Amino acid sequence: MKISILGGGSWGTAIAQAVADNGYQVLLYVRNINQKDSINKNNKNNNYFPEFKLSRKIKASDSLKEVVRYGEAVFLAVPTQANREILENIGAMIGKKQIVVSTAKGIEGKTYKRNSEIIEEYLNNPVVVLSGPSHAEEVISALPTTAVAASKNKKAAELIQKIMMSAKFRVYTNPDIAGVEIGGAIKNIIAIAAGISDGLGFGDNTKAALITRGLHEMSRLGVSMGGQLLTFAGLSGMGDLVVTCTSIHSRNWRLGIKIGEGLSLEESLKEVKQTVEGVSTTRALYEWYQKGSYDFDIPITKQIYQVLFDGKDPLQGVEDLMLRGPKHEIEEVIKEIDW
Repeated sequence: MKISILGGGSWGTAIAQAVADNGYQVLLYVRNINQKDSINKNNKNNNYFPEFKLSRKIKASDSLKEVVRYGEAVFLAVPTQANREILENIGAMIGKKQIVVSTAKGIEGKTYKRNSEIIEEYLNNPVVVLSGPSHAEEVISALPTTAVAASKNKKAAELIQKIMMSAKFRVYTNPDIAGVEIGGAIKNIIAIAAGISDGLGFGDNTKAALITRGLHEMSRLGVSMGGQLLTFAGLSGMGDLVVTCTSIHSRNWRLGIKIGEGLSLEESLKEVKQTVEGVSTTRALYEWYQKGSYDFDIPITKQIYQVLFDGKDPLQGVEDLMLRGPKHEIEEVIKEIDW
């Protein structure tokens, strides 16, 4: 079985290595000629992992058509906001039986669609979403990692599980594709908040509160968007939330630190130097919420939106979160016991 990967960034390269380690031939799509030559001649992706020797089973091409037609499974390893562009180009190239694997974690601006929904606009192929607490830097180093393969198509999810499973990379399946995608998207917003907290010099108590209340906010948002509640207690919810809020590998957390230290959004993005999905997801979810009528609040998302896009002082944002009116911790518990 051969595998195609569209996107030669850190995550696409890490997936390529994990799959190649399992014995599969991989063709990686890259736009940069020097990057292609480096992978093919020296087995190195100098743009992202210059110190790491890639498997010889990984080859690169700058021909989108060649890569798309190469594998029985096609991994989309590009940011959410770039998905539509690449899907418009591959629609006529892809075979009907090829499995399409979405790896991005975000919500599209203006349409407020999940990545699998965007894919389904263009393709009738089986779609699998790969998500969970899985930083590329650790996956490529073969550190033990777990992830989730979610799909409406059980056989497709199990096939991707089989392709990726190893002693170092464990994959679970889940039919709740909406919940898995929403958890992966919203955790990026909470991670920006956790970074801001660290940038302001706050402690573990603050971060623990943000993660816990962030999980609550994620769950309520996720269920309202079609996800199953228990999914948010799993790897693509709580698991991804914890790692993204605490790891130096997290772009969203690092961006938050810079903002907490006083840099603007533009300055912080330049410091991080890579795509930060949480920025566009914050805008998309905030706008989606504003256009609806819901019986719950999204206080963390609101404050992060105001800090990122309205120029609100981060310290004031934290104080406004703390000084909200008194609340019950879990409204559902109160209703259950009629307290």
